[in-house]
Order: sequence, then structure tokens, then C-alpha cells
Amino acid sequence: MMEKLSGSKRSNIQIDSEVEVVQKHHQRTGELTHGFVKRILTKSPTHPHGIKVMLDTGEVGRVKNVIIQED
Repeated sequence: MMEKLSGSKRSNIQIDSEVEVVQKHHQRTGELTHGFVKRILTKSPTHPHGIKVMLDTGEVGRVKNVIIQED
């Protein structure tokens, strides 16, 4: 089973977390990019549009969902 946590709280996100992000050029469409967190770029504990991260692919975006895999 899969659970999704909010991407607007920094405490929900760790390095290597599985996430869905919206990249800057996809903000209008809301298209999600799936990946794993390499770096957390937002310093504040929360952000209304999502915490900004860099994925392991080098792409940067704001986290919409943190994916938690449950057995």
C-alpha cells in the first residue's frame, strides 16, 4: 500500500525520500515529476507551495507529495 504525505512540511522530507514535484516550467499545468530527493533547498520548516528540492536526476521542483511505501 502507498501513503502520501504533504510536501509543504520540511519534516516530512528526508534525503532519498520518494517524492512527486512540480518543476517551475510545469507550474501552470501542475505536471508532476517523480523522483528521489538528493538535496533539500528550502531552509524554512514549511512553505505553502511545497518544499523546494533537487532530485537525484538534477531536476529542481517543489514537493507536492512524499510517497511512503507500506507493507
